[in-house]
Amino acid sequence: MKLPAVTGMIGRRLLVNYRVDPGVISKILPEGFRPKLHQGHAISGICLIRLEDIRPKAFPAWSGITSENAAHRIAVLWDEDGETKEGVFIPRRDTGSLANHLAGGRLFPGEHHLADFEVTDSEGKIDMKIRSRDGKMTLALEAAEAEQISAASCFASLEETSAFFEPGSIGFSVTKDCCKLDGIRLETHHWAVRPLAVSRVESSFLDDRTVFPSGSAVFDHALIMRDIPHDWHELSARRAAVPA
Repeated sequence: MKLPAVTGMIGRRLLVNYRVDPGVISKILPEGFRPKLHQGHAISGICLIRLEDIRPKAFPAWSGITSENAAHRIAVLWDEDGETKEGVFIPRRDTGSLANHLAGGRLFPGEHHLADFEVTDSEGKIDMKIRSRDGKMTLALEAAEAEQISAASCFASLEETSAFFEPGSIGFSVTKDCCKLDGIRLETHHWAVRPLAVSRVESSFLDDRTVFPSGSAVFDHALIMRDIPHDWHELSARRAAVPA
């Protein structure tokens, strides 16, 4: 039985993107998925999202909850019913909300690890430090809103990177079951990204040299969205073996 849609506001969403060797990233994708490429690169990264007034659509805004969340993600393609689909594979989700931690994977798709978030967001400058309670995920970010994407990016323009990410609204995330992926679709009521200049980024996932050998995962660019009304829709779980 599918649950009713959940609605709310994306107060802030950062897409911190890396270009990755496709051969390396393919080794950690579940069966049936392949990396979505741009200029020969796979694209991975972290979605850092502040959700506000989150509640079932039938509930009033005052009843909603607000939370800081992080998802490590990889842009992917897969074949379904004779068509090529696109979205993201999410090897890990973390949240600062106990409610999200308890409900994720039980009342709503997406198992979330509980984490401590330190966030400063003022006058266009953002500083984040995240550490999961299980000690398996850490992240640090220093960034500021900008006028242009990084000149070192494999994307030629803001419009090009926006067009790459906008269709990826479907996410499949790892669960405690090694062969089951929770599915969810994000429906934004409008789509508007702006450049974000990153002065420091550290990710325990993307900096793990046992998974990503030196030079195989390189920071590319980052984007920011603010104040986006949205809905979350549950999708059927997908059976797929996830590499250990």
